[in-house]
Amino acid sequence: MNYLVIAENDESQWNDRTGEYYHFPSKYRNRLTEGSKVIYYKGTRKKKNYIRLLDGPHYFGIATIGKIEKDLSENSKNFFYAYINNYQPFTYAVDFKDDNGDYLEKVIHKNHFWNGVRLIDKKIYEKILLKADLLKDQSYINESSNENLSSFGIEGKKIGRYTTIYERDPKLRSRAIEIHGTTCKCCRFNFEKSYGDLGKNFIHVHHIRPISESGENLVNPETDLIVVCPNCHYMIHRRRNYTLSIEELKHILLHQIDYRD
Repeated sequence: MNYLVIAENDESQWNDRTGEYYHFPSKYRNRLTEGSKVIYYKGTRKKKNYIRLLDGPHYFGIATIGKIEKDLSENSKNFFYAYINNYQPFTYAVDFKDDNGDYLEKVIHKNHFWNGVRLIDKKIYEKILLKADLLKDQSYINESSNENLSSFGIEGKKIGRYTTIYERDPKLRSRAIEIHGTTCKCCRFNFEKSYGDLGKNFIHVHHIRPISESGENLVNPETDLIVVCPNCHYMIHRRRNYTLSIEELKHILLHQIDYRD
């Protein structure tokens, strides 16, 4: 398994969509393989009026590389798309240097940070996660650790696989958002209204009928998918053996609001 840092600038020639797919040239094909664990990185290239978690270079999320396909558009034969699974943004940026001013990554040569896709070892990967509060106990950081780090913030492995199957297809997700918008259908939270450009187009897409019940079938984004914020999405799947319906979660939210009033 590869552990990687992938760069995604505010403004770029690449057709990236954070948490959905990563566009890259063939020179990185041997590094970006299905199942690779990645940490998102922003460098010094900044877009005017773009809201960043940190002004300087920083790490801002984790994910797992899913299916990889060739870019079939005209004049793009040497480019690929990597679908992104289990994306989780950090709640705050992690500076690319530690408190002593040293790089968190091992700088192999002076051009190291020019590479858009960089190999790191597991120890560095976990060190960055620790700084992002995704690992609470430093005893996890050792070469023989067998911890599965693929589903942080999601309750249980089955939920992680669920997200992998239904959120990695950019066409299906984009169509669902086109139909349903980006406002959570449970709590009405909208990321762009709260976070501005940083939150634009960010929303989870939920499959109404659990995959454990439906199996493989044709998905209609109008009737089978719905948009929900991460909090509501996690609550829908919070119970191990029962998936809440949208109506059930709405009822819970309404009851809580009434109770507080």
